[in-house]
Amino acid sequence: MSTLAALRQLIRQGYQARPEDLSAMAMQAAGLLGVTALVIYVVDHRQRELLPLPGDREPQPEPVAVDGTVAGRAYTTGTPQVVEAGDGGHVVWIPLLDGSERMGVLQVVTGGPLDEQAVDDYATVAALVGELVVTCDLYSDTIERLRRREPMRLAAEMLRAQLPPLTFATSRVVIAGILEPCYDVGGDAFDYAVNEDTAHLALFDAVGHGSAGGMRAVILASIALAAYRNARRGGLDLTATYHHLDDAVRDHDRTGMITAVLAELDQDTGILRVISAGHPSGIVLRGGRVVTVLPTPTALPVTLGDRRPPVVIQEALEPGDQVLLYTDGITEARGKDGDPFGIDRLIDFATRAVADALPAAETARRLVHAILEYQQDCLQDDATILLLQWQGDLTKT
Repeated sequence: MSTLAALRQLIRQGYQARPEDLSAMAMQAAGLLGVTALVIYVVDHRQRELLPLPGDREPQPEPVAVDGTVAGRAYTTGTPQVVEAGDGGHVVWIPLLDGSERMGVLQVVTGGPLDEQAVDDYATVAALVGELVVTCDLYSDTIERLRRREPMRLAAEMLRAQLPPLTFATSRVVIAGILEPCYDVGGDAFDYAVNEDTAHLALFDAVGHGSAGGMRAVILASIALAAYRNARRGGLDLTATYHHLDDAVRDHDRTGMITAVLAELDQDTGILRVISAGHPSGIVLRGGRVVTVLPTPTALPVTLGDRRPPVVIQEALEPGDQVLLYTDGITEARGKDGDPFGIDRLIDFATRAVADALPAAETARRLVHAILEYQQDCLQDDATILLLQWQGDLTKT
């Protein structure tokens, strides 16, 4: 049996595949790969369940929880997990990735022993399956419907279509973002880009959550996203970007208001430059502890920027440092006793996550889930995180 033959068949079939075809294609590839079964699971939007793509298998596989399962461990750690089966075979769970974006897992069922090379071969097939899942998801609603476990409100539909992937990574930088609630957002949004040696990050919180179903806040956040990208792609510096944002939002809605944090990281030097426009400060973690709480505010909220010039602060990062940016829905989340989650709990959780050596995307997922648990799974405001990890200037190693 041949890994190459399985890849060739998947590629040939993939040119005209529908999402509904992927499950059967995976099972056909299983025979060429010399295994009993390949089953595709995608993660739901809240990243709590792994959901099998429908297919002709009988009985249909059941959803698998992300937390507390071997499949979930493959998803959360980004590494293959092997389990011995009672018949002498094995079950291998392989992460499904789109670059560094976590899409789900591939279950590989074998009928006998396996070695390290076999697991590597399965991972190669999983990489192609992940690309097919993403490609099919671009022109069909089938996978998106499966990933939704609740109805999506119109405001959330609008905003989520504009967000970048939740995770991006190169050899020098990792960026992970997450926004809750999934199905009924207010005015939180984030964006990022990596252009040559500069990583750009932005976090927005538009005032007006709950008004007209959050639609006004979402429209303000959408304008902010577009203006930010317009400024960034036009080569404006951080201060000019702030003013461009401020002008664009004020021209549309003079009484609207957005708090924001804009940041740029020079990946050669590790110099982080930040404008905090009435927004909560970020924190810098190093070696498992918080070394800096970034000052705030350094500028007025967006639409008030013509009243006072912004101040750009600088922070020198060291290789391995993480920068955690967040909206006030994180620290102001209240438990059943009314006690806010607060900055101290945020710092405690973040330092423990760093000590556990979790991937950035998993740190973000667990932090937001901790906020949800603290509020009995019912957020009073959006809770949004953007996490940056600088690996250092690898050209000097």
